[in-house]
Amino acid sequence: MGMESTPESPQPVRVVLQAVGGWVGRLGRIWVEGQIAELNRRGGMAYITLRDPVANVSARVTCPVRVLEAAAPAPQAGARVVVHAKPDFYVPRGTFALQALEIRHVGLGELLARLEQLRRTLAAEGVFSDARKRRLPFLPGTVGLICGRDSAAERDVLENGRRRWPAVRFEVREVAVQGDRAVGEVLAALEELDAREEVDVIVIARGGGSMEDLLPFSDEALVRAVAATRTPVVSAIGHEQDVPLLDHVADVRASTPTDAAKKVVPDVGEQTRLVRQLRDRARRVVRGGIAREEAWLAGMRSRPVLASPLRELDRQAEQVLGLRDRGRRALATALDRAGDDLTHTRARLHALSPATTLARGYAIVQRGDGAVVRSAAEVAAGEELRVRFAEDGLTVTAGDRTDEQGER
Repeated sequence: MGMESTPESPQPVRVVLQAVGGWVGRLGRIWVEGQIAELNRRGGMAYITLRDPVANVSARVTCPVRVLEAAAPAPQAGARVVVHAKPDFYVPRGTFALQALEIRHVGLGELLARLEQLRRTLAAEGVFSDARKRRLPFLPGTVGLICGRDSAAERDVLENGRRRWPAVRFEVREVAVQGDRAVGEVLAALEELDAREEVDVIVIARGGGSMEDLLPFSDEALVRAVAATRTPVVSAIGHEQDVPLLDHVADVRASTPTDAAKKVVPDVGEQTRLVRQLRDRARRVVRGGIAREEAWLAGMRSRPVLASPLRELDRQAEQVLGLRDRGRRALATALDRAGDDLTHTRARLHALSPATTLARGYAIVQRGDGAVVRSAAEVAAGEELRVRFAEDGLTVTAGDRTDEQGER
C-alpha cells in the first residue's frame, strides 16, 4: 500500500527509507547467481560486488569472512557463485545490500549445461546460421584486432600477419579478456572498430585458458553483437579444443591467433608463386593453342590444292580434255550410227519406191483425174490417158481392149 503524501504534507526521509527497508525485508531469503567483480576484506567482513553474467547490473554483498571461506576454496574475483542471501536496506545511508548467509561455487557441469542451453536457443534463432556468415576480403587494407594487453595472442597475430603481407595495417584495441570487465570492454572495442569504414575485418583473439577464463566469449550480449556487425569477424579464442559460443557466431573460426593471421592475411610469397603458376599455365595454354593452329595451317598448306595449285589446274584441264574427247567420240559414234541407219532406210525406201519399179521398165497409167488405171476394163475406147515412166511421160488415146494373150 502506497504512502500518502502531498506537497503540503511530505513524508520525512526517515519514514520513506524505513518504508523501503520494510518492503525489502519482506522479500525474504533468496538465492542469487552472479560473477564476483570485486572482493575486499576488512576486518572480519568481506565486501563483494556481484555482477550479472549477462546484463551490466551489479549488487553489493556483505558477509562474514568465515562464510566466504566456508566455500572451499574461497572464491576469488572473477568466480561464478551462487549466494544465499537476505536483502537488506541500510536506512541511515539509504543503501541496498545482500547479506550473504552461504556462498557456493557454480559447478563446471552446471555452467556447461547453461551454455549448451544458450547455444540451442541462439541456434534456433538462426544466429549461428551459415547463410548469414560473410566471406573474408582477399586482401584487407586494415585489420581490427581485439586482444589482451601485451598478450602473446597480439604478438602472434601482428608478427605472422606482417610476415605474410608487410603492407597490411592493424588497428589494435587492447581490452580485458577475462574477468567481469571483459565483456564490456570487448563490446566497446567491437562497436568502435565496426563503425570505422577502413576496417575490413575484425579479429577477436585470446590465448587458451580455463573454462571460467573463457566465459566472457560465450556471453549472450557479445554473441548477439558479433552477429549484428557489418564487418566480418574472425574468432581466435583459446586452442583447438576450446569452443566458446563466439566461435559459432563468427564468420570464420580460427583455432589459434596464429591461424587467424593466416586466414585473414594472404601470404605474399604464396600469392606470388600462385600468380607465377597461373601465368605459366596461361602461357602453356596460349602456346598450345598456337601450336595447334600452326599444325592445322601446315596441314592445310600441305594439301595438293594449296601446295601446287597449277598441278590441280593441269589435272582439271586434262579432265576437261578427256571429257571433250569422250564427247566427240560419243558424238561421232552417234553420227555414224545415225548415218548407217539413214543409209539402210534410204536403201529400203529406194527398194520400195515406185520410181525404182518404173526404172526397171514399168509405167504407170493414169486417167485424166489422176486415178491410176489398174485394168483395161476401166478405160473406154478413145479415152485420153497419161502414161508415166521413170524419167518422163506421154499422153495416149485408148484403143480397143485386148486380153492378156493379145487377142481382141
